[in-house]
Amino acid sequence: MTINLNQNKNLKLFKIISEVAAENNQSVYIVGGYVRDLLMKRKASTDIDFVTEQSGIELAQNVAKAIDPKMKVSVFKTYGTAMIKYKDLELEFVGARKESYSEDSRKPEVEGGTIEDDQKRRDFTVNAMAISLNKDNFGELIDPFNGIDDLEKGILRTPLEPAQTYSDDPLRMMRAVRFASTLNFKVEDNSLEAIKQEAERIKIVSRERIMVEFNKIMLSKKPSIGLKLMEQTGLMKLIIPELIDLKGVEEVEGQTHKDNFYHTLEVVDNISENTDNLWLRWSALLHDIGKAPTKKFVEGTGWTFHGHEFLGSKMVKTLFQRLKLPLGPDMKYVQKMVKLSSRPIALITDDASDSALRRLLFDAGENLEDLFTLCKADITTKNSKKQEKFKKNFEYVAVKIKEVEEKDQVRNFQPPISGEEIMRMFNLKPGREIGILKEKVKEAILEGEIGNDSEEAKNFVIAEAEKLGLTLV
Repeated sequence: MTINLNQNKNLKLFKIISEVAAENNQSVYIVGGYVRDLLMKRKASTDIDFVTEQSGIELAQNVAKAIDPKMKVSVFKTYGTAMIKYKDLELEFVGARKESYSEDSRKPEVEGGTIEDDQKRRDFTVNAMAISLNKDNFGELIDPFNGIDDLEKGILRTPLEPAQTYSDDPLRMMRAVRFASTLNFKVEDNSLEAIKQEAERIKIVSRERIMVEFNKIMLSKKPSIGLKLMEQTGLMKLIIPELIDLKGVEEVEGQTHKDNFYHTLEVVDNISENTDNLWLRWSALLHDIGKAPTKKFVEGTGWTFHGHEFLGSKMVKTLFQRLKLPLGPDMKYVQKMVKLSSRPIALITDDASDSALRRLLFDAGENLEDLFTLCKADITTKNSKKQEKFKKNFEYVAVKIKEVEEKDQVRNFQPPISGEEIMRMFNLKPGREIGILKEKVKEAILEGEIGNDSEEAKNFVIAEAEKLGLTLV
């Protein structure tokens, strides 16, 4: 089968590479994801991988010279690869190779090989197809494992025996889940069984590499496809056991609670329809993480999960540290979302005080809209009337909050009186009194005792300072 590259926007580049390879007696093929996406008519990738049966580094250097003698080539001798940045593309060149693995590492012993050897070492048949750029068969699809058939059927299958494929490089198990989620493909039955069998091998893969794949699952159109596969294969228990702890329904005295694991997956899918913000999706994934350790059956009340949001927000840090996820603003954002995830629900009453609304505004700050997006995603009832009612309730709270915000301006609260002003007023040096007075001002504004106004704040500080034995200068 020949692929018609005449309409391809990169045809000119492919012709240059073909000419350069022929002049230097080298073979050259396009391989991997670019071929798959081209055949699926997906948006063309900006990363293109080329394989030669000779030196990938030499081919890259010769191609760079042919395009622009000043072009920089990044060489990675250890891996026998070289990379060129050309327009908006990243072109990677590598020599075809055979691989063999040891038990305790996913880093293979490598030796030179043919294009067929190179295709055998790839993870899935749909990623093992190659397009020849050689003069004698330019555009020919080289597909020894019938990947095109798997592509049409939407199946993920390994070129070689699956258990060996996953044991050799356990990261391929996460890649299987990721492709199932991002391409909406089915993992072939033998492959699925092999992942279950080899799941423990994921422990030899660095957390950073696992999270790269996991975050791609989280950013897919319907993350639950991948998350369910991770649960089904045992990978989730090994990577995020806190989520597996949410599984199952207990019954006491005829009273049950919902399965919080499957509820969580619904919330993640719901939020994914409304945001591409990775960390807001993570907030949805972890919003109920504190429910397993706080679950309790109370006589006459039923199942309770008191304080699960507070405990959950603390668990976020431990989890991020273990998974080698960023520990800066992204983690703090997820903590904040998890901690506040139930707060708006408590305000869905006519008698919710302005003070409670002001406090939510103050605590959520610039993330208020994200919090409401999370709360709406948390509505997973299948009863359409209930769903409509809950959504209207949230809109009602949003309107009330907007009114309070316009009146009191506390969303991105800046104290109407600074610590420096307080020090000047009472001729004080920095100390605990300043912190006490500033906190009292904040509380008074949030409680509605004074307005968010500098004159009112000054008068309030004078009165409070007197109680502390401080005298105005």
